[in-house]
Amino acid sequence: MNVSYLAHISGKVQGVYFRASSQQQAIDYGISGYAKNLADGEVEVLLSGEQNNVTQMLEWLNHGPPQAQVDKVDAKQVDWQPHSFFSIG
Repeated sequence: MNVSYLAHISGKVQGVYFRASSQQQAIDYGISGYAKNLADGEVEVLLSGEQNNVTQMLEWLNHGPPQAQVDKVDAKQVDWQPHSFFSIG
């Protein structure tokens, strides 16, 4: 079953290749969507794909790349949002 989740990640998540690493992980999991920096220092990630793959990606977001320090991930399921690829904004 295909699902979409919107996640906000806080902590030391900007300037540590979080978005680029998220993009690579998403490609590996076959997930589309985006990752973008927010003005408040968080990163917003939209994940659209097969439920099991999205669940694994959400687990990865809890730690991110080695340089990151994730304090909190707020994720919620949203209406299906198909994308043709995973972009960095």
